[in-house]
Amino acid sequence: MTERFLDMFGSAAVVDWGAVFGLLLRLAVDLVAVMLVVRWVYVRYHGWNRMVFTYFAFNVVTFALCLMLSNVPIELGFALGLFAVFGVLRYRTESIRIHDLTYLFLVIGIALLNGMTHEHVSVVEVLLVNGVIVGAAWVLEVRYAARGIESIRVRYDKLDLLKPGMERELLEDLRTKTGLAVEGVEVLTVDLKRKSAGIVVSYPTGAGTRVRVAGSGAEEG
Repeated sequence: MTERFLDMFGSAAVVDWGAVFGLLLRLAVDLVAVMLVVRWVYVRYHGWNRMVFTYFAFNVVTFALCLMLSNVPIELGFALGLFAVFGVLRYRTESIRIHDLTYLFLVIGIALLNGMTHEHVSVVEVLLVNGVIVGAAWVLEVRYAARGIESIRVRYDKLDLLKPGMERELLEDLRTKTGLAVEGVEVLTVDLKRKSAGIVVSYPTGAGTRVRVAGSGAEEG
């Protein structure tokens, strides 16, 4: 009965405590690393938003795939095809900023690093590389924040000013409407039916009360 049960799952044993312990240990290292990157770095400088769920979900799923497939002999073509699924995923509801996409790459990279096992890679090396990734993300964010640049998402209704060559008029209009010293604008979405666009406005932070903008993950000074 037991052999038939194992054959149904294609396994050789019901439980391998050594493998389970190794899985939990690697998962703990992975979760600590991604927690530091997302909670300690990303959320600290960009606030809580829907991308936090995406980061953890991508990390855990990628880690599980890498850990399981690293113990199973598979052909290279099958492995490349499996991970090519990530290239098919597209977010059609809203655009992803390059900054958020970079964090997505970081959490996937952390999962790949901790999920793949190799006898020639020591535990110290794995921990060291995890630390380097977390430290690099933190240092780069600190340097970015030191510039005093913040950003907020704005729904803008003057589509004519989004045309090439109208940058000066666009900045002046946004400065007048928001009261901020707007320095940069990034267009995320354009809704022709409602005649409006979703844009990200960048501005230098100044003294005064900092008010969190709901749902944007940014702050307005």
